[in-house]
Amino acid sequence: MIALIRSRLTNWTVFIPILAVVLLVLTWGRDLPGVAVALVAAFLAGAVLAAVHHAEVVAHKVGEPYGSMVLAVAVTVIEVALIVTLMISGGEKTQSLARDTVFAAVMITCNGILGLSLLIATLRRRVAVFNSEGTGGALATVATLATLSLVVPSFTTSRPGPEFSPAQLTFAAVASLALYGLFVMVQTGRHRDYFLPVTSEGRLLDGDAHADPPSTRTALASLGLLLVSLVAVVGLAKTVSPAIEAGVAAANLPPAFVGVVIALLVLLPETLAAARAARRDRVQISLNLALGSAMASIGLTIPAIALASIWLEGPLLLGLGGTQLALLALTAVTGVLTVVPGRATVLQGGVHLVLLAAFVFLAASP
Repeated sequence: MIALIRSRLTNWTVFIPILAVVLLVLTWGRDLPGVAVALVAAFLAGAVLAAVHHAEVVAHKVGEPYGSMVLAVAVTVIEVALIVTLMISGGEKTQSLARDTVFAAVMITCNGILGLSLLIATLRRRVAVFNSEGTGGALATVATLATLSLVVPSFTTSRPGPEFSPAQLTFAAVASLALYGLFVMVQTGRHRDYFLPVTSEGRLLDGDAHADPPSTRTALASLGLLLVSLVAVVGLAKTVSPAIEAGVAAANLPPAFVGVVIALLVLLPETLAAARAARRDRVQISLNLALGSAMASIGLTIPAIALASIWLEGPLLLGLGGTQLALLALTAVTGVLTVVPGRATVLQGGVHLVLLAAFVFLAASP
């Protein structure tokens, strides 16, 4: 018993998240020297790896598609809390924060995570196989949520500029919650089989035949440490943001590019988890993570900022600009052509990664 306790206490996936949160408390809101920034970055990387480990433990216990939902929803809830906190305390400079963050999350998940997963799977097995019914439904939900929340505000006339009126924002919030809730109900209930990984012969893979699931106590401990890890990831990403802002300013990049960098850091746990699933020929799990993260980002952020708008002063800018609209439309069309066949080659993975590269480049050079 003593040896078991000692092994758990010395396990890096246990003490790294705890130390990362302690470091977060000590550094929050402070101006950090270069050495401290490097230390925070090191613990940020460790917290990301720990989050992926604990997410896989929980996923192995609860099975799919619940496992991929745990990581996507957990990191999104924490990210939304951070966005709302910054918007309440940030003043005019955060009027477009929700829009920029949500759009960056959509582009990173639907092009970066999805493209990387397909690329890894196809380089190992030539063709990536997944369930087109479930993935297509998820993509349709993401496209609908993104259009209602990020595209429509650019064309409404009730308010000047790319913003909703209070009634329109309320409708968008209710619609986002309803769509997300309906998708979760379909994914975990009536059509759960549509979101399970499949083999190249089309056979469903429900569970992992190579290892017994962890005990309930181990899974609950990993769930708690997953939440601790994600708090550390999001918090430490915010802590190093002044250093990122300084670097962005020194490189003469637009201030909005800071949001892209922070979004990339926050989404690292999902990216690594999706890549590891793709290496194990569980492409459907990777796609569940990618599209589920995009969906949760929109479906939870818009209702949260609608509620927070009661306390927020000034306009809430949600509508995308012309370049962003073009990239979103191209992402949606390309995504449909990728998922409809239920099979993908290295070409589809490369196309989505090029779209991500275009987004990052145009964010740096608008």
